[in-house]
Amino acid sequence: MEHDLIAKLRLVITENLRVQRGGADPVPYIDVGNVLGDVAARQNHSIFGRRGCGKTLLLQHSAANLPPGIRAVYLNCEDFKKHSFPNVLIEILDALFSELETHLTGWFGRKRRSRELVQQIRNELSKLRKRADNQEQDVRESETSEQSDTQKAGLNIPVGSGTIGVTEDLFDRALRETEKRYKVNENKVRELDTWLPRLKAQVRDFFATSSKVRAVFLQIDDFYHLARADQPLVIDYIHRLCKDLPLYFKVATLRHASTLYADRLGQPIGVQERHDYQPISVDFTFGDFSRTLEQNRKIFREFGRRAGMTSLQVDDLFKGEGFARLVLAGGGVPRDCLSLFLEVLDSVQPPSGDGRIGKDDVRILSRANFERRIEELKQDSQGAEQDALLRGIYVIRQFCVVDKKVNVVLVPESLLQQNEKVRGLLYRLLDYRIIHSAGTAITHKSQSGTFHAFAIDIGCYAHMRILDKKFSEIDVSSPQAKEQMRSAPILDVKAFKSLWESAPSDTEGALKDQESS
Repeated sequence: MEHDLIAKLRLVITENLRVQRGGADPVPYIDVGNVLGDVAARQNHSIFGRRGCGKTLLLQHSAANLPPGIRAVYLNCEDFKKHSFPNVLIEILDALFSELETHLTGWFGRKRRSRELVQQIRNELSKLRKRADNQEQDVRESETSEQSDTQKAGLNIPVGSGTIGVTEDLFDRALRETEKRYKVNENKVRELDTWLPRLKAQVRDFFATSSKVRAVFLQIDDFYHLARADQPLVIDYIHRLCKDLPLYFKVATLRHASTLYADRLGQPIGVQERHDYQPISVDFTFGDFSRTLEQNRKIFREFGRRAGMTSLQVDDLFKGEGFARLVLAGGGVPRDCLSLFLEVLDSVQPPSGDGRIGKDDVRILSRANFERRIEELKQDSQGAEQDALLRGIYVIRQFCVVDKKVNVVLVPESLLQQNEKVRGLLYRLLDYRIIHSAGTAITHKSQSGTFHAFAIDIGCYAHMRILDKKFSEIDVSSPQAKEQMRSAPILDVKAFKSLWESAPSDTEGALKDQESS
């Protein structure tokens, strides 16, 4: 294939790997369902999907194609990840109204009253932000002390006849911190609550000045970057602000790294799924691999089209099972698949290769992709939470790769239903593409009950020659995969407990030792 076409394809993909304002014109969102129609509706939504699945692209593409009279205001919560509550809420509100102020002329016309209203709101927020708040220092000191204590102790969780020691910080601390932060910052929170009716009246007046804009969507991206204890408090206020106003929130986040609802002394805080918002999933799993494969193929062809290539020319960049293995190594996540593609593409160019990507070419580079995912997990977690997640990786990898020498494990659905802590741990690893959902309601050939099948990431084992001819790999792209999973080993409470308790104190070091073996 012509070198110029390959170079153009590389440029188009590189510029679109991470969607951001001010970057290259993004490719359109490839919709295989009715996601674009749903997210454009005047309704509150939470958009769930693993990192790299296209949540930001969906927000930006939908914002550019909204019907007349509807506008979107976008902000990214990564900008506020180091901020503490309630100032983080004040910063988010100010960012939203700052965006509205930027678009006043185009959206609302040259009306003096519109500008006065926005300036009043931002002045109020400025006063609240600048007010001395020594209580927040108390929160930080309390967090530091508690984190130190939590790292020293685990929590034994009864499951059936056994127990599992899972660090308390990973699952319970957010709920306790929600209550504590609310109490510590009660005066400032009370001022925000007292101001809310007046703020809503100002917003209502704001819309009354416009004959062009009937509704505004508040697009809040990467919500999981906020401290988990703060999340229900922030979304609770935003929901109350939107209620009975032509404002609708569109929150994009990782499902299992987010707490959108909590209980404070018997009173609900936050938003409840299907009551206060409708969920939208943009994730693709190995449970329906053909659908995930087709989604990624359409995305690759769209990038090719932008580079001046036909669909056939894009398909010809792969040979044999090369594309299926690329999607498998990317966990089905488009950004991971595209990023890995760029790396593999270099390695197969002449004179070392024929320019086409095969199964073995992907296998060689899959390890680095897996290591990047662990780094992402470490960046988004801290303290005891990080320790628990790394220990969870060790348990799954030890069970699959070292003990059973398989790539698919079955976990009893009864265990996942009855124990939110074990479920939370495994689902967090799903969010970070360490493991992948390969099927639900699977029946086993020799055990009763139903099971959730998890496939450990190919980067855990594909590069290890020591496993050659000793490793049983279920090809999740095969039509026979579900039947083969019925004979997969079961990670029950006893096995989980044993591996968890036997994990070394330096879990990350042990994982690196495993990788090099």
